[in-house]
Amino acid sequence: MQSAGMNVAEINVFIARHFPQVDIGSAFRLESVGGGSAVLRLVYGERHLRPGGTISGPAMFTLADLAIYMAILGEIGVGDDPERANASAGTLSVTTNLNINFLRKPGPADLIGEARLMKLGRRLAVGEVWMRSENKDEPVAHATATYSIPPV
Repeated sequence: MQSAGMNVAEINVFIARHFPQVDIGSAFRLESVGGGSAVLRLVYGERHLRPGGTISGPAMFTLADLAIYMAILGEIGVGDDPERANASAGTLSVTTNLNINFLRKPGPADLIGEARLMKLGRRLAVGEVWMRSENKDEPVAHATATYSIPPV
């Protein structure tokens, strides 16, 4: 049985504890979550750049992957028992596929990833993420992802 979803503060604490390499709050900032969606910001900085001064593909991949994962956590959470959180369906959900179409070069600004779950079932979640530079309307990339949700 899936538990209640998590809010922004709960997801931030969870990610900081279980995925410290993400550097949540500094490199990435979760701006909103709920209703099968999440908005995640990749904070523009030298660590995310590739030669030529543009945001790297791996940084954009991370933004897309995290945004979908956070949208899933926003819906199913990690359970009510903190001692079992690391063994919950939400925690153990894993990416089984992620495709990105790079549409244009991102400018020197934060990237905003707007994730939306298109399907959330008992075993699979499918979502998409539109990425755009801050204060720009046109997208710089679009990703689709499928996550496996394990039975727990």
